[in-house]
Parts: sequence; structure tokens; C-alpha cells
Amino acid sequence: MSDIVFVDNLVKRYGSMLALDHLGMTVRGGEIFGLLGPNGSGKTTAINCILQLLTYDKGTIELFGEPMTPTRYDLKRRIGVVPQNVAVFDELTVRQNVDYFCGLYVPERARRKELVAEALEFVGLEDYERALPKKLSGGLQRRLNIACGIAHKPQLAFFDEPTVAVDPQSRASILEGIKRMNRAGMTVVYTSHYMEEVEEICSRIMIMDHGKTLAIGTNDELKAQVKVGERIRIDLGAVPGGLLADVRALASVRSAQVDEGALVVVCENGSHNVADVLGVLRRHRAVPGRIWAEPPTLNDVFLEITGRELRD
Repeated sequence: MSDIVFVDNLVKRYGSMLALDHLGMTVRGGEIFGLLGPNGSGKTTAINCILQLLTYDKGTIELFGEPMTPTRYDLKRRIGVVPQNVAVFDELTVRQNVDYFCGLYVPERARRKELVAEALEFVGLEDYERALPKKLSGGLQRRLNIACGIAHKPQLAFFDEPTVAVDPQSRASILEGIKRMNRAGMTVVYTSHYMEEVEEICSRIMIMDHGKTLAIGTNDELKAQVKVGERIRIDLGAVPGGLLADVRALASVRSAQVDEGALVVVCENGSHNVADVLGVLRRHRAVPGRIWAEPPTLNDVFLEITGRELRD
């Protein structure tokens, strides 16, 4: 697939603050591209520069293989944006809101009527089309926000934390909707504070902080880049003296502790971590109960690469 988004050497300053520090990224056609970073890392600034909603100091931005400028309305018509905050008109009904935003791209009334109806059905708001936004729950307002951003059927859509403060049912509906749009051919750039969302829907992920690209790859590729490996939990009951020290002495073990009668071990990447830990148990004649071995999570990768929690 060719690159739909190409960004190279992007620099953005706010006075003396460097918001984007020679940022680079590419988004391939047909993928869901996840953009991860702590608060203040530059995610929203990067998106706004790509969309030419912000000026920037230097860098190259191309969309659909062509240079992006503030006046490239031909390119902008192919893009949809679902902002972080719900951005609709309180005095317009649900249908009127979707019709207004769709009308920015599609002037033909008959075609727009079809698209609005499809968008309302797609996000599950067809029964609320005459309601005012303030009468909707937070989750339904988020769905309306999405309908307004994608009613014109863009080829490329930016979703900036679309599931913030919504209930689990609405979150599941939103994520499934994004996957359906992607299967229908839409390329998606997705930012979120929820690691499990990014792991679930994104084909490639970029981790950024302080305006820089720190790592990029698939979920598995990112996990292979870091030392953190699986987390092992073994029910033991009584813990023989010296066992904990011997487990910690294993070359691949990063930490080991006893938690409510269970041995909890965090390892570096390795092919026989569980066997090594069980070998120590055998030497101490400790009889294991249930054994869990969990692979590293995206959150583990994020912490190692940035040294920060996502919500810092």
C-alpha cells in the first residue's frame, strides 16, 4: 500500500517551547494507525499541523502523495476529522448537525440526504435524529460527533480520543464502527489514552513524547524492541527460604516478589523463562499450584520506551 500520510522533519514552536521536534511518520493506505503519547506529547498538535489547522516552522507534509497546504481543498474533501471534544451545534437537531457538516463537502441535497441517513444508521442514532444534542447521553454525543466527521465518506479519517468518558457499551460500538469503516476502505489515524483500544484495532502504532517519534511498528514489533517479557504468577502457599533470592538471581528476571501466597516474576524477553523459574522451584522442592504466564502488554512497552505513564 502507498503512503496516505507522509510527515518528515516537522517542527512546531510555541514561543520558546518546542512542541514538535523534527517529527516523522507515515500512514499506509488501508491501515488503522495508532498514535500514542502522554498528555502534552504533541499528538493533537501533530494532527492539527497535518490538517493545516496550525502553521508550523518547518517540515514536509504530504497527503495522498501530494503536498498539503491550507488551500488544498481538493485534499481536504477526502479527509474526515473527529475531534477530541464534542463539536456540534446545540441549537440544531442530530440530523441537522450531520447534514450541516456533510454539506461542507457534499453540496447536492439529494446525495447528502442519503449520506446523512447512512451516517445516522451507522452510529445507531436513527431513533434520535430529531433530538437536540444536550438531550443525549455522553456516549450518544460522541457517536454524533463521529457521524458529523464521517458522513461524507472520507478516504482518510482522524479520530482524536473519540471514546473519552463514554460508557463501555458506547465504547464497544464506536470501536466496532471504526473497524467496519476501515474494512470498507477508510484509512484511520487513531489517538487514545486506552492501551487496550489501540491493541485491539490498530495495525501499526507510533509512540511519541516531547514532540518526537520514539518507536513505530506493529504491536508485536514494538514488544520485540524492548527488554520487558512475560509476567509469571505461580501459586505457592508457603515460600521456602532462599527461593525468592534464587529466582531474582536468574539472568532473565527483572523483578520477583511474593503476593498473597503467589510468586510474581517479571522477566525480560526469552524463550524459556517459565522453565527457568520452575527449575528454581524444583531445587527448593516447592510444589507449584496454578501457573499464569502473560505476555508483555502495550502498556509495558510504553512505560519502558517513555519512562512515563500514558496519563502523565
